[in-house]
Amino acid sequence: MALFSQASLHGFQALLWKCRMFSPVSGCPQLFALSFSIPSREKFNCFSFMTSSSAKLPVDPKGTDVIPSKKRSEIGYEEKAWDKEAKEISEGELHSSSSVRAPKKQLSSHALLKRQFTNVQPPEKPLQAEEWNRLRENFQSPKVFEEVMLNSMVKCNSPIDVAKSLLTHVAKSNGDIEYKLLVKYLLLCVQQRQTSEILDVHDIMKGRFKILENGAYSLIIKGLSDSDQWRMALTILEEVKKIMIPSRIQYESCIKAASRHQEMNLAFELYHEMLAKDLVPTFDVLQAFFDFSRGMKGAELQKELFGILLYLRENQLYPHKTFMRSVKLWFESIPERSWRGHLTNIKESGQCPVCNRQLEDSSLTEDEYNNLREKIIRDVIHGTDTFRKTSPQEFEAFQKFVENRLPFDIVIDGLNVSHMNARKMQCENLFNAVNYLAKKNTRLLVLGRKHMLINSSNWKREIMEEMQNKADFFFAENISEDDAFLLYATLRSGKHCKFVTRDFLRDHKACLSDSLTRHLFRKWQRGRQIAFSPSTEGKHIHFLPALRYDCVVQTTGDTWHIPYKDIFEEKYSYQVPRKWLCIQQK
Repeated sequence: MALFSQASLHGFQALLWKCRMFSPVSGCPQLFALSFSIPSREKFNCFSFMTSSSAKLPVDPKGTDVIPSKKRSEIGYEEKAWDKEAKEISEGELHSSSSVRAPKKQLSSHALLKRQFTNVQPPEKPLQAEEWNRLRENFQSPKVFEEVMLNSMVKCNSPIDVAKSLLTHVAKSNGDIEYKLLVKYLLLCVQQRQTSEILDVHDIMKGRFKILENGAYSLIIKGLSDSDQWRMALTILEEVKKIMIPSRIQYESCIKAASRHQEMNLAFELYHEMLAKDLVPTFDVLQAFFDFSRGMKGAELQKELFGILLYLRENQLYPHKTFMRSVKLWFESIPERSWRGHLTNIKESGQCPVCNRQLEDSSLTEDEYNNLREKIIRDVIHGTDTFRKTSPQEFEAFQKFVENRLPFDIVIDGLNVSHMNARKMQCENLFNAVNYLAKKNTRLLVLGRKHMLINSSNWKREIMEEMQNKADFFFAENISEDDAFLLYATLRSGKHCKFVTRDFLRDHKACLSDSLTRHLFRKWQRGRQIAFSPSTEGKHIHFLPALRYDCVVQTTGDTWHIPYKDIFEEKYSYQVPRKWLCIQQK
């Protein structure tokens, strides 16, 4: 039975009308919203799911393996992520961009207070009013009793009737229900896919407020998208469009609902609309396109799915193993085509051992390199806030230093490398790196800071002197930003020069004026950045040399090569994957 059944004596909606919850009083929205903040579009990612898999796929260097079918346990990645994200919303960790919100200081102390009660166990069955009163009176902090109890119900996935009895008690006692409690109840309903309850809460909220917060809209859209009432989610999405830019999760919920019902034209229409609003799609929704298009015919559909792979290429995105599996299975399901996919490792030469195709070279042409160098020096080094973190005099001195010693083979971000292993002295980390890279008679430039010259527990004078016999050092002021120094020295040394840092340099790429130059920058970076990491035992440094071939999705028409990572990585990594999926048409 729906929560707000008018026919029930204790029907919640009837009770709320009785308490005059919906009386048209000016300034009513503040009544529910003052002590609650609903997540903003930027921070609300309650249903942005991660994909993970415990299935191990053997890698055959000859590419003869076949990926096993997807297990049911691997399809359940959405449920795994739900626990983490629902916890964030139920504990009020995400905040609203709305003008109707609690003072920040008050909200923080309130959230901290609630976190003290993370182990509260909700009742197993609905309680009467006197029973709720007794629990509240015995609770350490009665002011947050209802919030803590609903948070706990969400965490324990309590029966809806238990939450319903609490809200009924609150409505009878207070004459209304705070907005934050309704949203927590809504979260529980969405979690349990209680469609009728979701619709009722939506009706109550719409009756109480002219405009809902973005977080509430996201919950409602998500809940309806997972039901047989999924088209109503599209209606609510249109409602959101009239008052704000819909969030990524709102679009993706509708996209996945349309895809599940194989309305792919609608799904792609929403996808392109989302991209046009500069909303970045998650791997989850991109994978859904391949999952739900399996076995479907149509040249336009194939074109759209190829477009997603090219989107990965243009944005240097690397799918995880389960996403890659979905791509493989889709290719192999295309009617009247004979595609076959295999896992493989590409040879150092850039040749694929499966199809024998040569992958794209990571090097730029002379014209591309000169164009990129000119634009980076103009737009990134001289055209940004470089001199806010260094002085023009210091950078001019650095330029003269470099010009008198060109060319270098490798430029090292000394401070970055020195922090590689926390169990060792910083100078020891840097010494090990310099010692390793200098073995092949390479000319090294190390960018350091002046504090490295002061004898200390982390910087031993004798070690620094020994390093300076193996490499050129430039010591900048301690407050200076060294990325501009790194780029300048590397680019001035010529096409062959590589650089060592764990910085992804995204801010500098963003300063470039056009998409073509940004694309060249990423390609140059992939081919020139040397990745490094400490060994498992922490005694050595592992250097992964820059690749001769370009590590992005690429196609020749009858082949596709897709680099992938074993697991989903939330943080964008500067390291490129070493594993590939080769798909070829027989």
